[in-house]
Amino acid sequence: MRPTVLILTERLDPTADLVVTALADRGVAVFRADTADFPALLTVTAELGGGGWRTELRSPFRSLGIADVCGAYYRRPSAFAFPTMNSADRQWAELEARVGFGGLLAVVPNWLNHPSRIGYAEYKPVQLATAGKAGLSVPRTLITNDPDDAQRFAREVGPVVYKPFSSPVERDGRRMFVYTSPVDARELADESIRHTAHLFQEHLEKEYEVRLTVVDEQFFAAALTARSAAGQIDWRSDYDAIEYTVTTVPEFVRTGLLRMMRMLSLRFAAADFAVTPAGEWYFLDLNPNGQWAWIEHETGLPICAAIAGALTGD
Repeated sequence: MRPTVLILTERLDPTADLVVTALADRGVAVFRADTADFPALLTVTAELGGGGWRTELRSPFRSLGIADVCGAYYRRPSAFAFPTMNSADRQWAELEARVGFGGLLAVVPNWLNHPSRIGYAEYKPVQLATAGKAGLSVPRTLITNDPDDAQRFAREVGPVVYKPFSSPVERDGRRMFVYTSPVDARELADESIRHTAHLFQEHLEKEYEVRLTVVDEQFFAAALTARSAAGQIDWRSDYDAIEYTVTTVPEFVRTGLLRMMRMLSLRFAAADFAVTPAGEWYFLDLNPNGQWAWIEHETGLPICAAIAGALTGD
């Protein structure tokens, strides 16, 4: 059987569609599945022998021997879906699926990125500390649930912003995004801060931001210049006000980000940087499974081709 790329993602994923098309153009077979198909539409069988697992995935349309996989792309798979069960049985079945089925997939070679490394790198405290150790400039940051400490930080640092650890959130069945927002010391006196962990960061004056997509050691850098007040705080809040241009990456940023990715065992990342009017680059965020298709659409940067090449070893 010819080498096959395994793609795990939700059923409606236009970004994954681009990769499937690029692989097809190269004559590469693709087995695409969503973990939500397990166990109703996706079957797994694995037998241990001869020094390893002989694992097969079967859908209603085709089957895949894991030994034939040349690369695997972990995009946006959905949660496991189970037939009607009581809550205790469902919780047990989900755990068994994650450890059993997920454990078999964990040994697949050439992940972009490996699921366990994605989970680890998504922790904001981990990535901020790793960025600093890698030699990148990082804004002064505080994580706390103490309003007194939050006020002290704001007085010492000056203007600060609040950033969520995760986004989006579900409310009344709808997905809602929480964007970066400016706060001052008076707002930080609110006792509701004690209810959970909060991330506060010094406010940076930005000339523009850079979305830096890295595939193995290939860099694709797009400068995002906001033409609205909201977009200058968080460009995700006002896409219509963003202008895109291809830009270059200073060598110290390139070296630092590659070092950071090696420390986190990542092959792909979508990293965000703020560039000040003085030309200083500050690391803001890294998404180990970030969106990139709209950047390619806006700039023509060949990110999809790089991903396809990384999955096939080209």
